[in-house]
Amino acid sequence: MNKSLISGLVVGAVVATAGAAIAGYTLKEKQPDYAQVVDVKPVEKTIRTPRQECRDETVTQQASTKDPKQVTGSVVGAVVGGVVGHQVGDGSGKKIATAAGAAAGGYAGNRIQKRMQDGRTVTTTEQRCETVYDTHIERRGYDVRYKVGEQEGKVRMDHDPGDRIPMRSGQLVLNGRTGLG
Repeated sequence: MNKSLISGLVVGAVVATAGAAIAGYTLKEKQPDYAQVVDVKPVEKTIRTPRQECRDETVTQQASTKDPKQVTGSVVGAVVGGVVGHQVGDGSGKKIATAAGAAAGGYAGNRIQKRMQDGRTVTTTEQRCETVYDTHIERRGYDVRYKVGEQEGKVRMDHDPGDRIPMRSGQLVLNGRTGLG
């Protein structure tokens, strides 16, 4: 065979193979390396933690008494009033003055004892507690809207991706793994 014919066949085969490879490469769609981030919104939750808040308060109360009806004061007042009333009158008026003195003395003794008891107070310290809530915001992640070509998608991520999200084999790379949005 002719040397130039063989050379021509070899060169033609190389050109045809290269042309086919180039045509196949351009026909194969190139996968994007990144998805364009359109919007990022932080996802937050308000956490309420209850706790007790206590304080000491001074409380003043009426002192307890053994004679809440002031019977002792009434009896002593009636006796003293009866004795004084008995000293005032004479004859049959003595009995009326004694009875009136006893009634007035009983009433006065009752009021005096009440005033004395009301003035007696006891001061104590009591602890008062109430539940209050501490609040703080906890970030749960980020809702991310992205675009690949004309197609839009959404994904929740644990960090703000910035302007773009890496892609591998047509899928988003989220924290080192691929996923679909």
